[in-house]
Amino acid sequence: MAKTQDMTAMMKDMMGAFPVDTAAMEDAFKTTASLNEKLTSVALEAAGKSTEISSKWTKDTLAKLADMSKAKAEPADYAKAMTDFASAQAEVAAENMAAFAEVAKKVQMDTVELMMAAGKDFSEEATAAVKKATADATAAAKKAAK
Repeated sequence: MAKTQDMTAMMKDMMGAFPVDTAAMEDAFKTTASLNEKLTSVALEAAGKSTEISSKWTKDTLAKLADMSKAKAEPADYAKAMTDFASAQAEVAAENMAAFAEVAKKVQMDTVELMMAAGKDFSEEATAAVKKATADATAAAKKAAK
């Protein structure tokens, strides 16, 4: 009677003939972790700057509200105080929105720069890994052919 082949042993032999380079995987992981660290740094810096802008805006608004809420001698002074407050708020809002836009612009530029650098790194690593895998496979194939 015919003996069935041991597929497990055959697969083990085949996988052993084509070694896997884990260094390439480790390098890819390290590059990804480094990219994530840099992207997180960009995001946290932007969040800090945005918080500073918001905090200053709030403090300025509260100070102007305190000035506006003071008792006035004439009824017309209340209208003038309200007009001055609204005018100042419109000006401050434009300034703060421009500051937020600058933060967003810096985040965008930093992110594009990081992604381009990471793309170059990944491309170099992939090229090196493919060359090494090709050399290993060729060597294994030659060894198996003997």
